[in-house]
Amino acid sequence: MEGVSVRKIKKICVFCGANSGKDVAFVNAAFHLGEVLGKRKIDLVYGGGKLGLMGCVSTAVAQHERQVLGIIPSAFTINNLVGETCGKEIKVATMQERLVMMMELSDAFIALPGGFGTLEELFQMISWAQLNIHNKPIGVLNINGFFNGLLSFVDHAVKQEFITPRARKILISATTADELVDKLQAFRFESDPALSKLKWLPSSSQKEKLDLTLRL
Repeated sequence: MEGVSVRKIKKICVFCGANSGKDVAFVNAAFHLGEVLGKRKIDLVYGGGKLGLMGCVSTAVAQHERQVLGIIPSAFTINNLVGETCGKEIKVATMQERLVMMMELSDAFIALPGGFGTLEELFQMISWAQLNIHNKPIGVLNINGFFNGLLSFVDHAVKQEFITPRARKILISATTADELVDKLQAFRFESDPALSKLKWLPSSSQKEKLDLTLRL
């Protein structure tokens, strides 16, 4: 990446399925992503537990002695529903609180194959970036063309003028973990001039950090 300024990424949040999927390539790619993060000395933020691809990527990162943080709704911990989190765990009350904390504690976001929950998390982060709530890079690891249909739909929405070309740049894609991390590091956020004027109130967790700073 000679000649390109590189964004410093210390923590990446990974969204992915609590199932392993039909293709063994998904499992292999999840383990490989964890290995790549570990070798690059990047810590992991994820949804907690050890099921499916979530367990694969978190296990691989931990095996490379990087920090793993699982942010999990308390409801999921009842009766050990999702298994033991690989690393530290923060319990939250709601799914929305979980996603806000993931946004605040991460420097970038990667989506692996998954279902409705993964897609919700991915598009929530894209929407928040478009609204200038954050300016962090977001990418999908397109394993064996899993996200081809989704990417085609997004491009179709651009052609139909529901998504602007500027906003389309928010969603990055790559077919290998190394290429995707390189793209995330090279990402330069282009704010919509109109939306950049929006003023968002800090979240409750940000207020708590501010209050603590003031007390100190």
